[in-house]
Amino acid sequence: MTLETIQESLPEKSLAVEPLVAAAIDAGTRPVPTRLSLPPKGACWYCDKPLDSVRRFCGKSCSDAFDEEAEFTR
Repeated sequence: MTLETIQESLPEKSLAVEPLVAAAIDAGTRPVPTRLSLPPKGACWYCDKPLDSVRRFCGKSCSDAFDEEAEFTR
């Protein structure tokens, strides 16, 4: 009897939603947090405060809040 990881038991269509996470799973590394798969948009993904074209969040509090909210909306 072989045991499979949780990632291996996921249906393939769910992996297509987050390609960076899927690539990390395929590579056998830890999954990439959802927030890292977000493209920079010029504003904070949590509070919409204007930012440069590189950053995704204005600070750690917004980043942590986004992670917490994402965990509850899975």
